[in-house]
Formats: sequence, structure tokens, C-alpha cells
Amino acid sequence: METDEWTQTLGAGPLLGIAAGAIAVLLFLIIKLRVHAFLALVTVSVATAFATGIPAGSIIDTLTDGFGSTLASVALLVGLGAMLGRLVEVSGGAQALTDTLIGKFGERRAPLALGVASLIFGFPIFFDAGLVVMLPIVFSVARRLGGGVLRYGLPAAGAFSVMHIYVPPHPGPVAASGLLGADVGLVILFAILVAVPTWFLTSYLYGLWAGKRIVLPVPDILSGGVPEEERDQNPPKAGTVVALLLLPLVMIFANTGLNTAGEAGWIDGDAGWVQVLLALGSTPIALLVTVFVASYVLGTRRGRGKDVLEKLLDTALGPVCAIILITGAGGMFGGVLRASGIGDALSNALSDIGLPVVVAAYLIATILRIAQGSATVALTTAAGLVQPLVVGNGFNSVELVALVLALAAGSVTAGHVNDSGFWLVGRFFGMDVKTTLKTWTVMQTTIGLMGFALSALLFVIA
Repeated sequence: METDEWTQTLGAGPLLGIAAGAIAVLLFLIIKLRVHAFLALVTVSVATAFATGIPAGSIIDTLTDGFGSTLASVALLVGLGAMLGRLVEVSGGAQALTDTLIGKFGERRAPLALGVASLIFGFPIFFDAGLVVMLPIVFSVARRLGGGVLRYGLPAAGAFSVMHIYVPPHPGPVAASGLLGADVGLVILFAILVAVPTWFLTSYLYGLWAGKRIVLPVPDILSGGVPEEERDQNPPKAGTVVALLLLPLVMIFANTGLNTAGEAGWIDGDAGWVQVLLALGSTPIALLVTVFVASYVLGTRRGRGKDVLEKLLDTALGPVCAIILITGAGGMFGGVLRASGIGDALSNALSDIGLPVVVAAYLIATILRIAQGSATVALTTAAGLVQPLVVGNGFNSVELVALVLALAAGSVTAGHVNDSGFWLVGRFFGMDVKTTLKTWTVMQTTIGLMGFALSALLFVIA
């Protein structure tokens, strides 16, 4: 039996209890019993599927669908990003760019410089891909200046998260804009006005505060503990490294521009040449091309032999395999929660309460986020649920933008163990689950709360 042919008979109350119990058991297994996160996530996913009544014949498909769909978006990006990061790190490129950043901005403003660079990179590039590309720079700055990885990592990661959630051309806000009939150009304008101050307070200043209280060593996950003598003693110029980091950015941005032009009717979006360029500008292809270019520029051209380069790239994949599998298992858990109907039941119950539409939009998206993990799924699903309350009710263009931003704010709130991004950030920064909850989850919640406050204010004054 397929899950789409099955109807959930449990009410919102029992489903909420099962979801809360599953999360509690998961945290107990990982934090108290020290069960490996991958094993704990798979075990709790199976138990939750049975508890919510998903047909036994569909459970394995549900598990593998959630696992596979997450890996489809994460594995290529993390693997290729890790290869690029290893090349930038071992060639001395990360150190060269670090020296330039510190020289121009000063040591005290290094976290600000990293965050601003991540905001710019985060405009067209997805959260996970952007984070992995920036990590060698973040780690290098943290090693150089000290103070722990969170002081530099949280402002950068928060910047990618804020841009991914609020600002088109990322898929969530684009889909929500389409469903509510909001003008995408206006959404971009006001989203940036919301995203930048939200990042400054909730990611930059919070990152500095949290970094002082939780000082974590810089992980060796990208450098792989490469001995100093194997590192390039004549590092490339900082401009070379910047050009390499901008290469995927430009390719992805071109993809976005072509998509926008096709939707606006400026070009034939179905033309063969357009489809080829769109494929070349997709994030995995852009990173693949960048890895090959970096292999030549930072490897072959600088005298590294083919065997050395092959070994270097091969060793980049080992340390990130655990991250990829754990992230996939987090997606599996979220997939089970989606298939069980937990999020739908809760949001439907909430939509009948009669709250102001901007508040209802935020709360529905928040509940969907907490229930099933994926911010993009929460945003697009919540927009579909809110659509009947919006369409034909006379909201002006700015009010529609405010509603899109309120939905986006809810979709980022309280990211926790059923979110693949939670595991990605936690493992890359070398945090255990408890520390990730105290830092990343808290930061995601404040990003959502401040974004909602600003969008609600916009809705009121529009």
C-alpha cells in the first residue's frame, strides 16, 4: 500500500504526543545513553512510523524516501564542497584569504567580515552548499585568531540561513510568493530589509556572545590533520581564492537569472540552449566544475602530481561520510513525521482558531517546521494552507509581502533534531547534540522571532 492511499485516523492530540515522545526518546538515546546519532535516528524513525499507524508495507519505502531525498540534495553538495575545501585548505589558500581579511578588517571585525561575505554568497547559493564552501575560511580564521569556532562559525552559518529562508530566489520564499500572489521583486526588497538586521542581531551579535561562553576547538574535518610539511609553503594569492569561490556563485546566479527570464517571458524557457545552461548552472554542476578548476589552479599548476592530488581529494571524503549519513537519517525522521500527517493535523487545527492572518501564518509555519523539520517544506505547505485566507480578501501588495515573510519566519523557528541542517551544522562545528540545541536551535528560533516581529510590523503599517 502506498502512503498516499492511506488515511491517518489519529487526531492531532495523539499525533502530537507521539511526535513529542519520539523526540524525547531520540534525545535520551543520544545524550544519555550515548547511542550513535545515525543508529538512534534510524531506530526512532522506525518506531515512530509504527506508532503513527503508517501501513507496515509502506514503512520501508517511507524511510528510504526520506533518507534518499535528503541525500539527493545534501550528499553531492557536501562531498564536492569538502573536496573544494580540502584543496583551498591544503594549498594555503584559506590562510592567504584569512590574512587578507584580517589585514583589511582587523582581528576584532573578522566575524563581521565572514558574516557579510556569507550574506553575499548566500543570495543565490543554498544554505548547505554555501556553508561547506565557506568552512575552510571560517576554520582558518578561527585557528589564526583563537576564541573557538563558534565565534566565527555562527555568524557565517546564520547568514546563509537567513538568506535561504527569507530572500528569493531560494525556493521557499519563491513558492510562497507564487501561492499568495506576492510580487517577487517586492519580496526581495523587503526580505533584504528584514534579513540583514535579523542576521546582525540574532547571528552576528549572538554568535559573539555564544562564542565567548562555549569555546570549541576548530575541527580538523576539512584539513584532515594534513601535516604541515605537506601543505603548500607558497600559498596562492587571496584574489585567486576569491575567484574560485565566486565561480560557483556566478554559475548559480546565471541559472537564477535564466529561470527568472523564462518565467517573465523574456526568453523561451523550454529552448534547448536554455535548458543546457540551466543544467550547467545547477548547484551540483557548479561545484563540480569548481572542483576541477581548483584541482588545476591549486594543484596541477602548482606542481602537485596526479597521484598526490587524487589522494588529497580521496581523503577529503572520509571525514564527511558520517555527516552525510547522519544528515540523511535526520531527513528520514522528518520524512516519517511528514508521512504520518502530524504537521497537517496540527496546522489544520490551528487554522480554525481564528487568529489574525499574519499571526496564523507564522504559527502554522512554525508548527510545520517543528513537526517535520524541513524549512522549505514548512514554508511551502504553510503557504498553501494560508492561501484560502489570503486570495480574494483585498490585501495590498505590501501586506502580501509581509505574509510571505511571516511564513518564512515560522519556517525557520526552532530547528531541531528532525532537521537535516541541525545535524549538518552540529557535526561540521564539532558540537554534540546538547550544545547544538543550546546554540543552533536557539539562534534559529531568534531568527524566526525577529523576522516575524519585523514582518508583523510591516503588515500593520502597510
